[in-house]
Amino acid sequence: MSKIIAASAIRGAHKIVNMAETEWKNAMDQFGANQEVSFPETAYFLPVIYGILGIPVRKLGDMEKIFNICKRLLPEVPAQQCHLPYLGPALDAGMATLFAEEAYEAIQYLKHPDLYFPDEEPPEGKIWLGAANDIILRKRGIEFVDGTAPGFAAVVGAAPDQETAVKIAQELQARNLYVFMCASKNGEKLALQLQNAGMQLGWPVRLVPFGPDIYEAVFALGFAVRAAMSFGGIEPGDYRKILIYNKDRIFAFVLALGEVSEEWYATAAGAINFGFPTIADTPIPQILPTGVCTYEHVVSNVPHSQIVSKAVEIRGLKVTVSSIPIPVPFGPAFEGERVRKEELYVEAGGGKTLAIELTTTLPLSEVEDGRIEVIGPDLDEIPEGSNIPLATLIEVAGREMQDEFEPILERYIHDYVNYINGVMHIGQRDIVWLRISKKAKEKGFLLKHLGTVIHAKYHEVFGNILDKVQVKIYTLEENVQLLHSKAKEIWRHRDERLAGITDDEVDVFYSCTLCQSFAPSHVCIVTPERTGLCGAFSWLDCRASNRINPKGPNQPVKKELIIDERLGQWEGCNKFVNIASRGSIEKVSIYSIMVDPMTTCGCCECVAVVLPLCNGLMTVNREYKGDTPCGMKFTTLAGTIGGGKQTPGFLGHSKFNITQKKFMAAEGGIKRLVWMPKMLKEEIRERFTKRAAEIGIPDLLDRIADETIGITEEEILPFLQQKRHPALEMEPIM
Repeated sequence: MSKIIAASAIRGAHKIVNMAETEWKNAMDQFGANQEVSFPETAYFLPVIYGILGIPVRKLGDMEKIFNICKRLLPEVPAQQCHLPYLGPALDAGMATLFAEEAYEAIQYLKHPDLYFPDEEPPEGKIWLGAANDIILRKRGIEFVDGTAPGFAAVVGAAPDQETAVKIAQELQARNLYVFMCASKNGEKLALQLQNAGMQLGWPVRLVPFGPDIYEAVFALGFAVRAAMSFGGIEPGDYRKILIYNKDRIFAFVLALGEVSEEWYATAAGAINFGFPTIADTPIPQILPTGVCTYEHVVSNVPHSQIVSKAVEIRGLKVTVSSIPIPVPFGPAFEGERVRKEELYVEAGGGKTLAIELTTTLPLSEVEDGRIEVIGPDLDEIPEGSNIPLATLIEVAGREMQDEFEPILERYIHDYVNYINGVMHIGQRDIVWLRISKKAKEKGFLLKHLGTVIHAKYHEVFGNILDKVQVKIYTLEENVQLLHSKAKEIWRHRDERLAGITDDEVDVFYSCTLCQSFAPSHVCIVTPERTGLCGAFSWLDCRASNRINPKGPNQPVKKELIIDERLGQWEGCNKFVNIASRGSIEKVSIYSIMVDPMTTCGCCECVAVVLPLCNGLMTVNREYKGDTPCGMKFTTLAGTIGGGKQTPGFLGHSKFNITQKKFMAAEGGIKRLVWMPKMLKEEIRERFTKRAAEIGIPDLLDRIADETIGITEEEILPFLQQKRHPALEMEPIM
């Protein structure tokens, strides 16, 4: 390793450790050793320290042990004339740097609670987001599972000008990478450059401003460590597995924009431990031999026009960039982009007009591949600020195409349209809301380009079943209304197909192992009466997915002989789960939370928990951030049972599953539900009321407590008694 880099990294590490220790001593004087410290809404304490050392830092006093470890790791600065192997000492110094930075940041949360805004995107007047909470980690983690986010770039410093900043950011977005930003160059910060250029910042658009200093780079490393523990099921303290996991699965790198200080060197040395190389735009010494990183460790003096492609090459990323002939950038990184009112050129749907989308199958002779029609005025004929009716009809044909594939294809319209820079899309069927920005229109974007995107992506993703795709886009009210009448009948028929299928009527269930790249022992069994716990897959969806991709994550699972009808155990399911979990899980009950419950990957929409005092169950959804009667928030629950664990008394599930007939049927189903957040009650009220009427308790939802009643079992029990909740009269749940 270069002596110059090693010496600089070690000197920088000494500076950061000393600075952080001084900050800690001052905090000890001000708050005392028993003062609790944490990154808000995270389950893994200070994650780099916890993951690498296995030490939970709960209080300020716990940091004394961490600083002692930092001092033991810190080597002496190399002498001028002494030539030694520098890699090991520099890497140790880098790890000490990360520990110290994490302790420092925890103290900043304590001293300045409003320094960071703990949500997905910054509000007006704020910019720094700090450490991602566990809701964000799990929501965004699925993108690393399905490949829509191959990795992240930790960008420190700033570009020489605003135009270059935007170009670098959009190149990274176009490669579907997350961009984590911190530190400054001559007072300039990349996040501020992008914000001043009018770009949206935050997790939804993958441009994440962590903080203004180099120390906030530790939030990126903490994200990587938490991914290894949460999705990879790696135990805290197993540092070797965590570092290897990140080298092999979290494809990340550091982009250093601007003069590299000793503190930057030290933090970069910490990143190299994870297999994350540094690519710089200044002529610093290089470290070209391979070793810890997949290829080179440090590459420098790279022109800004080449720095993104060079970084992708050095990290060994295999990135597929969709090249679609439209006049604006395209890719999953733009999926969360919002188009605000002041940026709006035209709007469709959203309660102001009717906007619908439909995918339907026709004979091959009736589809002209690549034909895209706009029936009615296009954007160049529509005045700015208009609210227009809109109907998008995609007609497909193929020898392998079947009607049951239509909802799978239709669901992906949302993704593909949202990948367009300057276009915002929400909803599906007849609750679509579409916004197109002025900037997109100025660049030449038209409604016909929606068809261009859908045609290209349908062929790219579903080419094995499709031969032809044509798109018709209607902007005249009479045409939209006519198509809506036709579409409603098609949608009704689709819904009735699933509603009429029961678990007892089929011989085959389906697996979903999509999340196994992060949770190796997790196997989701999807049945007609139990949707996947992420909420994304029904039994029909899995069946269609298997026919489209027979070697994919949705495999048929033969039920075979029944072992226990009440619990929902079959010989075939147990055999499949045992093999698919690599022997980690021997048997699984499809309908029980208490006996051999299904594993959870961490991507679940809700977590159900037994409440013994109330003789019932509570469930909490991911969006609810408050306390619950089991004493744990959603983030803690998901962290406890995620990673493919089988945990009796705890169960991940989807929102839709709550109103399915087999929902925890072994314990009594929805009659056992005694608490859920008010927001969840309102979201599922219509379906829940219908299901409750079927079991003879039409007012059951109003007998279920929520956070307005209480957040402990003792607080909600009197309410349940007053309402004569059926769970109180059922047999003991434990």
